[in-house]
Amino acid sequence: MTDGRELYLDYQATTPCDPAVVAAMMPWFAESFGNPHSADHALGRRAWDAGEQARAEVGALLGADAREIVFTSGATEVNNIAIKGAVRHLAARGDARRRVTTVATEHKCVLESVRDLAAEGFDPVVLPVAPDGRLDPGTLRAALAVPTLLVSIMAANNETGVLHDMAALAPIVRAAGALLHSDVAQAAGKVALDVRAMDLDLASVSAHKLYGPKGVGALYVRRRPRVRLAPLFSGGGQERGLRSGTLPTPLLVGFGAACRIARTVRVEEARRMAALRDGFLERMEEGVPGIVVNGSMAHRLPANLNLRFPDVRALDVIAHAPELCVSTGSACSSAELVPSYVLTAMGLRAEDAARSLRLAVGRYTSAADMDRAAAILCRAVADARRAERGAAARAAHDDTARTAECRI
Repeated sequence: MTDGRELYLDYQATTPCDPAVVAAMMPWFAESFGNPHSADHALGRRAWDAGEQARAEVGALLGADAREIVFTSGATEVNNIAIKGAVRHLAARGDARRRVTTVATEHKCVLESVRDLAAEGFDPVVLPVAPDGRLDPGTLRAALAVPTLLVSIMAANNETGVLHDMAALAPIVRAAGALLHSDVAQAAGKVALDVRAMDLDLASVSAHKLYGPKGVGALYVRRRPRVRLAPLFSGGGQERGLRSGTLPTPLLVGFGAACRIARTVRVEEARRMAALRDGFLERMEEGVPGIVVNGSMAHRLPANLNLRFPDVRALDVIAHAPELCVSTGSACSSAELVPSYVLTAMGLRAEDAARSLRLAVGRYTSAADMDRAAAILCRAVADARRAERGAAARAAHDDTARTAECRI
């Protein structure tokens, strides 16, 4: 029996807006509604100032100067601008290099951006990861023996929560003379980030992954030494010509508020989430012997688990736990009836990947929630096993009956 309430543990797919974020946004929808690019009147200037304050807040979260932040519609657009914009600009300036390198476990918008460049004569290279989900520095070094324009390595994986060793990888990229881009959407607000200390040229972040609104993201573009990009589309030349379009002031204000809150609560929040996650894992290991965590446990976001069941499919478990909001992979891939490409890239067989699910605790998850989640999942595993045994028994009975009919 359950109390029927939905229990959300899919915080890597998206997060709810923090109430303080919603409160900050509300006046900018109907009261201070001016176009931030209308500098000739007070409402426009007020909206512009609010956007610039938000830009400073995003920069502060990333360790960047406000002038290095470019607003977009989200991380998917950012990743496209960063990767395609950088290599197209270099090629247009006569750079003879054609290799663009990324990692097999990247978000699809990174993988597809890199692969799309093949049609323009570039050489996409997708590097394998170790079984723990991390990129080996030796693998990267070998790939960069061929002159390379850009390398894209995410800070934290969106399915496994695994953290790449950027401190070891960035110097290899720098020594090879390539640009380094990192999708930090999953890491921002959850672990310490400093784009300068990480020696990044470009970085992508999304508001809705850190308790801000959907529909807005930001690109960090290094100023010194300056990184230049070709814009993806034409328009009014907003955002220093890199991303045309009227800035959505309410979303920017919400983004800025979310970043400000994240800087305030990140350390304590990470400690609390890790404790909730680790306690939940202990209960699951007791209730479902043989359960395994996919990916490095030592190098992982504090809120994330990617669990593999010993003998039942994750989709069957989820079907027996309708009150639990978890997923089998990234949100953009969860409707696909194929194993997670992230897990298969880590060396898991298709059937092992199919027995894996992702969950992540968040700002509004309580200890009682995790007790309830463990009970629900353990019960769902038992129910899925019974259903599977029943289906196998029925199939065996049907086979026996058909064999008997053939003998008559």
